[in-house]
Amino acid sequence: MPDLRVAVDVGGTFTDVCVFDDSDKTMHVTKVPSTPEDPMQAVISGIERAAVSLEDVQLLSHGTTVATNALITRRFPKAAMVTTEGFRDVIEIRDGTKDDLWDAYNDVSGPYLRRRDRFEVPERIDFSGNITQPLDEDAVRRLGQKLKRREVTTVAVCFLNSYANPSHEVRAKELLQEELPEADISTSAEILPEIFEYDRFNTAVANALLGPLVSGYVERLDEKLKGDGYGGDLLLLHSGGGSMTPAMVKKYPVRLAASGIAAGAIAAQHVATQAGYPNAIGLDMGGTSTDISLVHDGEVRITKNWEVEYGHPIVFPSIEVLTIGAGGGSLAHIDIAGSLRNGPQSAGATPGPACYNQGGDQPTNTDANLLLNRLGTSLAGGAMTLKRDLSEQAVKQVISEPLEMGSSEQAAQAILQVANANMADAVRLVSIRRGYDPRDFALVAFGGAGALHGADVAKELGIPTVLVPPNPGVTSALGCLLVDVQHDLSMMYPTLASEADRSDLERQFRIMQGDATERLRQEGVDEPDQRLERAISMRYAGQWRSLQVIINSATDLEQAIATFHEEHERQFAFRQDSQPVEIYQLHLKAVGKTPKPAFVPAEPAEGKPEVIARRDVYFEGSWIDTAVYDRDALGAGMTIQGPAIIEQLDATTVVPPEATAEIDEWLNIRIHLPKGKA
Repeated sequence: MPDLRVAVDVGGTFTDVCVFDDSDKTMHVTKVPSTPEDPMQAVISGIERAAVSLEDVQLLSHGTTVATNALITRRFPKAAMVTTEGFRDVIEIRDGTKDDLWDAYNDVSGPYLRRRDRFEVPERIDFSGNITQPLDEDAVRRLGQKLKRREVTTVAVCFLNSYANPSHEVRAKELLQEELPEADISTSAEILPEIFEYDRFNTAVANALLGPLVSGYVERLDEKLKGDGYGGDLLLLHSGGGSMTPAMVKKYPVRLAASGIAAGAIAAQHVATQAGYPNAIGLDMGGTSTDISLVHDGEVRITKNWEVEYGHPIVFPSIEVLTIGAGGGSLAHIDIAGSLRNGPQSAGATPGPACYNQGGDQPTNTDANLLLNRLGTSLAGGAMTLKRDLSEQAVKQVISEPLEMGSSEQAAQAILQVANANMADAVRLVSIRRGYDPRDFALVAFGGAGALHGADVAKELGIPTVLVPPNPGVTSALGCLLVDVQHDLSMMYPTLASEADRSDLERQFRIMQGDATERLRQEGVDEPDQRLERAISMRYAGQWRSLQVIINSATDLEQAIATFHEEHERQFAFRQDSQPVEIYQLHLKAVGKTPKPAFVPAEPAEGKPEVIARRDVYFEGSWIDTAVYDRDALGAGMTIQGPAIIEQLDATTVVPPEATAEIDEWLNIRIHLPKGKA
């Protein structure tokens, strides 16, 4: 029987491969440069670099940026939108909001489809699903012929009230398919049967645009893997924290729009839960950005309000991840008011930080860490040598001298303090803003630069413990190995909870369950491995936004109402028990269990940690003699007293003075910060 599980996570700079061997419970990782022109090349190269025979692989999971990059670059196929007469501009009018309310010159980017690619046909269904104007089928046929002449390859059909009655969209799709037999056609009610037309239309348009791109990539990769000997289904990680087979990706490609980001959040959840921390905050700091996620009671937070680009919502459940422009390559600069800033601009891979000696002359967080000796001059096992004098020159010329600081070291420390403050503010947004106290959480620091900054960010927030996984630089790939097949279904059900018909409520849930089990059956999930989880969105009568709570059956409606009051008070600091509660939507999460790696804790190691070097490191205004350790030589149970630097191939961990680091049974570094030092 095949005994390998392989996960491949494609990033902007590197593609990470994680291989778990079921026979001896070991894991090894590798990295290869990404190939943006054809991501599949990096996937195959990574598998080859890992020396994996696909015949020995029982499960292959993949996190991809293909959909994300397509939405960012807007390199779309020829597409069209068909909508109700008079509603052509819904996705351009949007909701009137702006990312920066006070910047009159910062406009929201235009819709994914230009106006000349959006078409109207006569039809009308009212809010309750009654047909007030029949669909003009001749107009649809003429439009189909026009789209054929335009060589359109994908179409989104978005009628106004199709969530209440999808019959016109279904018929329009049939007519268009007759004229465009080779085209991909998505309907908004099929993709997202929800009330708000702007959100629904934009999600359907994004789904249509990504269809040919994502489906083509997935089909080619699936064929290549099977041709090379892989006998299982290729699983694609989606934004909701589950996976999909190629068959479902073809129908819902937009679900891959946050595939790569979700992998890091899932990995943080696993690392924290395995280590005994049900509450954790993930800090995934790479070269350009930092992704922050939150785990509470062992579950990641889910949101429906997200977008790849502001103003263009994709309303599918997604793991809530906040991304900010803070990474190893983020540029330190002085703004027009004379204040020190950090990011969001980045040096990128080219020219990179000044210390790379590739032409960059602007100071970055990497330069500041190197100047303070937190980073060594050798990276990636000696593959790259960093020039400390170039870092010092950049910090001095750009920051230290203009701000008249006493030394370059003070300037470098200030650069890191600003970066850490930015990340701490972002953590507050996903924790305190949601009613959570970060002091009740552990911080999981990973990514290429997360372990460098993790302890300082934790001190800023009063977080007592930092967890650094065994392979921080490729931890996101691990997340791809830990997910199940998952589908998220929803339907509108607006009614007062006090007037809800329990039997009808149960009937609607069972209709969704039938759809969900059929999807799982098509993906080869046996009935014993299927799990269905019900939820219900509720709000106080007259409110706009709703909160989602778990409900096991329609008979538990009173308990769901009580939970809603409690959750509303936790998130918004008030509750109104006397106010009528309205049911807004019904939700169903369908999970198909997939085999997971069986991780085995390490045996306690003998001996004490061996110091491989010593160097002076700058901490809080002074140089301190600091021990340097090789992480590969640290075994379970070993303890290190700060200050210390722990180096490995893909990351460097900083243990500040007065902190203590221990290696746990899962080979995580647990950094315990002293109380009262936040």
